[in-house]
Amino acid sequence: MKNISDTLKRIYTFYIDGFKGMVLGKKLWKIILIKLFIMFAILKFFFFPDFLGTNFQTDEEKSNYVLEQITKNTFLNTQEVSNE
Repeated sequence: MKNISDTLKRIYTFYIDGFKGMVLGKKLWKIILIKLFIMFAILKFFFFPDFLGTNFQTDEEKSNYVLEQITKNTFLNTQEVSNE
């Protein structure tokens, strides 16, 4: 157990020392984190509306719709393969 905690501590200090020594890297990481925040937090509301929540009332209706959408193409593809 001590060996694992010692290894984790060495890995942690390795990364902390590396980040402390960065000059340009800190700015780049800030830009990356801002971009990720914009992509996942802000753009989600514009491009990924709550389709299931607005079109279905119960969890059962939602699950049936998802199951139907997932299996619909799979069923059609297996029929095409078996007909050839």
